[in-house]
Amino acid sequence: MPIGDIVLLIFSGAISGFLAGLLGIGGGMILVPIMIIVFNHIGFNQAVIVHMAIASSMATIIFTTSSAIWAHHKHSYVDWKLIASLGPGIVIGSLIGGSEIFDALNTSWLSLCFGIFILYASVRMFLNKQPKPERNLPGALGLTCFGTFAGCLASLVGAGGAFITVPFMLWCNVKPHTAMATSSGLGFPVAVAATIGYMYGSWGNTTLPSGSLGYVYLPAVMCIVIVSIFTAPLGAKMSRKLPIAHLKRVFGVLLFFIAAFMFNESRKAFGI
Repeated sequence: MPIGDIVLLIFSGAISGFLAGLLGIGGGMILVPIMIIVFNHIGFNQAVIVHMAIASSMATIIFTTSSAIWAHHKHSYVDWKLIASLGPGIVIGSLIGGSEIFDALNTSWLSLCFGIFILYASVRMFLNKQPKPERNLPGALGLTCFGTFAGCLASLVGAGGAFITVPFMLWCNVKPHTAMATSSGLGFPVAVAATIGYMYGSWGNTTLPSGSLGYVYLPAVMCIVIVSIFTAPLGAKMSRKLPIAHLKRVFGVLLFFIAAFMFNESRKAFGI
């Protein structure tokens, strides 16, 4: 890869790792648009660029969330019982979405889905609505069904699932810091299952460049991970000191501009 692209990926990895620790997100919302720019610059096949960006982003989440989980766990913010309840459904949903549905979608629809997901996350973070005080988490069946849905959706857009698990937990009156820390723990099984699904579903695809393991482009993953694993604990430390509500609003504005970028990519793919 050109040195400029390497620097851009390293810088993006630093930011995504910090945000993973700070807000519990996997970093895909930042990384996918950056990887699309880099992969376009390198000259990859247009038919697989978005697929590769999403799959490569998800692969980085395996390492980034591991670092963030440990930082949050040391301060007892991670609800491991909730992770155990949501985990099985999340793994099943991620495998289905990553292997069966992901490869069937073309670039234009994948870009549009990602843009809609980013816009949704932007609105949710900016509004920061408070739940009814009497609302609680559902039972085992409800958590499994929600986990399956969350895992499938997360695997389609290359995110760790925090965009849907954090609002869900806050809606059920889980404490904000616990919700964000626990979402990091949920991001790990999402990332592992979805990445396996991406590689399985794209194995033997002759349009993929050298250095790829299925849709996962290993050089880009390495550039991001070498810094994100160090910045994730910094974000986790900062999350215990800063007002999360204000940070979520600022991040919501950033997501709005990223959504606009993805809608434009979808427009070009549709030929509009």
